[in-house]
Amino acid sequence: MRKQVFLLAFLLAFPFVASFAGEGMWIPMLLKYNEKEMQQMGMRITADDIYSINHSSLKDAIVLFGGGCTGEIVSDEGLLLTNHHCGYGWIQCHSSVEHDYLTDGFWAMNRGEELPCPGLTVTMMKEMRDVTEKILFNVNDDMDEAERQEKIKTNIKKLTEAFEKESGNDVEIESFFLGNEYYAIFNQVFEDVRLVGTPPSNIGKFGGDTDNWMWPRHTGDFSVFRIYVDKEGRPAKYNKDNVPYKPLKHLDISLKGAEAGDFAFVFGYPARTNEYLPAVAVDQEANRIDPVVVDLRGKVLDIYNKYQDADPKVRIQYAAKHANIGNGWKKWKGVTEGINSFKGVERKRYYEEGFYEWCLQSRSRYLYINLLRNFDTIYGKLEPYRMAYNYMTEAGLRIELIGFAGKFNRLSKITKETAQADVDKQIAGLKTAAQAFFKDYYSPIDKEVAVTMLNEYLKAQPADFRPPFLNEIEDVQDFVDELFEKSMFVSETKVNDFLDGFKVKDIRKLLKDPAFKTFKSIIDFYMESVHGQTISYNAEIDRLQRLYMKGQMEKEQEKRFYPDANFTLRVTYGKVEGFQPKDAVAYNHFTTLDGIMQKENPDVYDYVVEPRLKQLYAKKDYGRYADKDGSMHVAFTASVHTTGGNSGSPILNADGQLLGLNFDRCWEGTMSDMVYDPDICRNISVDIRYVLFIIDKFAGAGHLIDEMTIVE
Repeated sequence: MRKQVFLLAFLLAFPFVASFAGEGMWIPMLLKYNEKEMQQMGMRITADDIYSINHSSLKDAIVLFGGGCTGEIVSDEGLLLTNHHCGYGWIQCHSSVEHDYLTDGFWAMNRGEELPCPGLTVTMMKEMRDVTEKILFNVNDDMDEAERQEKIKTNIKKLTEAFEKESGNDVEIESFFLGNEYYAIFNQVFEDVRLVGTPPSNIGKFGGDTDNWMWPRHTGDFSVFRIYVDKEGRPAKYNKDNVPYKPLKHLDISLKGAEAGDFAFVFGYPARTNEYLPAVAVDQEANRIDPVVVDLRGKVLDIYNKYQDADPKVRIQYAAKHANIGNGWKKWKGVTEGINSFKGVERKRYYEEGFYEWCLQSRSRYLYINLLRNFDTIYGKLEPYRMAYNYMTEAGLRIELIGFAGKFNRLSKITKETAQADVDKQIAGLKTAAQAFFKDYYSPIDKEVAVTMLNEYLKAQPADFRPPFLNEIEDVQDFVDELFEKSMFVSETKVNDFLDGFKVKDIRKLLKDPAFKTFKSIIDFYMESVHGQTISYNAEIDRLQRLYMKGQMEKEQEKRFYPDANFTLRVTYGKVEGFQPKDAVAYNHFTTLDGIMQKENPDVYDYVVEPRLKQLYAKKDYGRYADKDGSMHVAFTASVHTTGGNSGSPILNADGQLLGLNFDRCWEGTMSDMVYDPDICRNISVDIRYVLFIIDKFAGAGHLIDEMTIVE
């Protein structure tokens, strides 16, 4: 009885909302089922305007940028916008002390000055098809899981090959609803992408790690690229004779701005969400796994900061590494706090009580009845193996010397029977890798990281859950000193000497190298003691999760479910609005250039304001990009469900016109990958008017504006 009273009280205090506008990552080809709701919220276009395979639509202007962001085409000359942090690695690659594009920015004033980015691709989805029946043909839940997955794998391979032959496109078949449905994605991949422009980091990364994931935000987080194709308009590798891409569709750009209450939607490639996890999984992630990663990364970032603050060259070398580590560090801090503040685990448990009661109401539902108990058991078994993996990646392999030595592992497997062409190819690849590694490597940082991380590894992990070399260490400092003194991998010259004239007998030297031996100890331990069990437990979790997803959809047949994000194109929508993260704190939905000036601190790198920007501010010289209130808007928030991968995504108005570029979420709502709170979860976008203002008035690159279709 007391339990029933508790549940009733919890329901009254924290009602479980099955579905609402704002939450959801919707498949574009099925958007017709959302169209009515979207139009009731204010949308003035149709689902067919967003996604169509019969005529050009907004999908033809959206691309997957690289492997982890979104971009949008904004001219009929293949001009592409994405976030500054998405282009950051390529900006850093082109930067040096002599040409510091990270600090100073870069603008190509003609096509000849645009910088090639070898290895960078953008991917455009041409079509989606539901292929569930074909993939699950002759597959049933009575099968052994390994047999089931092998059958699905065979069906996917066969169908993919047929589709690629039929279409000439790259085809991927992806699982949706945790293995209950499958869709084929037909893609066109462009391989010649060039850097056109980027603002200085003091604009593109204003606020740095301090403001990352936070609101209010004042970051001009954008960069500009261009897609090139061959003279026949086909995707091609870089060639100086390639020409700008002529898209079927490019986005119109609105200068009207984002008003509170306006309908808005984001069109992009969200990476990963896990909205349908059981309570035990959410609890484990938020309260045990994430805090460990946050602690380890925080210690590494402290070391990076110390050295970067002392040396401008080191600041550039470690800029991208710092950003990469810091982004996850701050996000996962927010996830833990957000889930606990929202009582996300308790909400999940309350829902599970209802699910269990539903299972008891019919014999046909008994296949679901032990799901939750089995989840508790399997996640308990998995946890120490997850910890072992995290310490391997965040502590052991976080040491750059060890990770770099690991790139030579394939070389150690060469024999006298290996073809010389294969040997030469490996050597050439390793020389290229060495050049890139040493360009951005500073051994004093790595050495201090090594001492710190290995001490943490020893302190936190039991002997049977750490690699053998750790159990043999008597003094960490002595071990690290010897590692860095004796390994050839601390010196580009020594590495190249080893690679030049390489013979099979030279493998003995590699196997004796202390950094390579340490890498092997880590990897061999993982493969022998962690990987197999992890795969086994995760396979069982996948099976349970697939069944749990099926049960939830059966229980709530009136609910419109959306599949978890999986790096496929999605539409998410909501309203432009601010939020109240805590008592007596209320945030407006936009920020302005005034806030940049208020944050200015010339002694803190993250808050240095560019002199040219201050001049424009002093004169209020905003041109046609000013808001109707006369101010220069910088960023805005909306209740649109986003996650990693949505970085760079366009946020569009009711007419499908570009309002801005999504670049972040508010820190209080970072738990939205697992638990969504409509009152707190907000995406953050840079106002497109600020982007245009920086391109035109700040950088003097008005020729790029002339390419665009501007709607006043």
